[in-house]
Amino acid sequence: MKHVTIIVPEGENNLSSIAGTYKLFSRANAYWKERGNEAVFQIQLAGLSDQVDFYEGLFSVKPHTSVSTISKTDLIVIPSLNHNYTESLPLNKALIPWIQQQYKEGAEIASICTGAFLLAASGLLDGKNCSTHWSAAEDFRLRFPKVNLQIDQLITDEQGIYTNGGAYSFLNLIIYLIEKYFDRQTAIYCSKVFQIEPDRKSQSAFTIFRGQKQHEDEVVKEVQSYIEQHFREKISIEELSSRFSVGRRNFDRRFIKATGNTPIEYIQRVKVESAKKALEISRKTVSEIMYETGYSDLKAFREVFRKFTGMSPVEYKARYNKDFVL
Repeated sequence: MKHVTIIVPEGENNLSSIAGTYKLFSRANAYWKERGNEAVFQIQLAGLSDQVDFYEGLFSVKPHTSVSTISKTDLIVIPSLNHNYTESLPLNKALIPWIQQQYKEGAEIASICTGAFLLAASGLLDGKNCSTHWSAAEDFRLRFPKVNLQIDQLITDEQGIYTNGGAYSFLNLIIYLIEKYFDRQTAIYCSKVFQIEPDRKSQSAFTIFRGQKQHEDEVVKEVQSYIEQHFREKISIEELSSRFSVGRRNFDRRFIKATGNTPIEYIQRVKVESAKKALEISRKTVSEIMYETGYSDLKAFREVFRKFTGMSPVEYKARYNKDFVL
């Protein structure tokens, strides 16, 4: 039997990813036993204290045990820290050496949403792929530059470490782990019982691009503002570098270092975000919206839109515009 440790971190963090993980794994165990098998998981909630309060004391979690009593586990699940990761990291510093030691001894680790911040603080993600909530991506990239952040991916799986995107997409990660530890039939059963769409690969469609300005390069910030004000026009990168008196090669290098995107990618993201908003609320056609965002080639527009959302403009409108009629 595999031992699973669901961490209950200190601080005002996320209750649903703790309870949801426990519930899904428990149901997978029960279904597995109904099919005549021995339970796969022994599931324990473990933390640093006897009780952790959530939502200003409205709810409380009492872990089964302290992590200090667990000498060996097979799978560690780090829940979401919500957007309290800045406050939560120092509160949970004592978990890091335990996580490092367990991984060294063969445990696998799964982080949920912003739980990736705690996992990355252990150094175990250095050089590896990782996902987290899209809204925390810029801060994550600045804090942990050695980690290969793959923000469009819903789930990453590398060398016994799993991470996932934001919020309730953790349910997809747990279904993924159930298939790994049990089998496909059990994963499908749980996805039906809990009505979770299986095999989702991307969180791109949910991303809201807000710019990437948590950096200190003032010239790049000026360029970003210019792009956001003039994205409907044809913008040349050469003209941009000249306008802001930065050499062409150095311009690209500085922009990528500051934002994580090339200037062209940034322009595309701004255009696509504008198109997404129009598709959500407007009755205009895809072609009309395309022209308003500065594109004249429908094929090119579709390709760029799919690159950043994982779906075509028509598919996006069908999903998010309640007045859409095919």
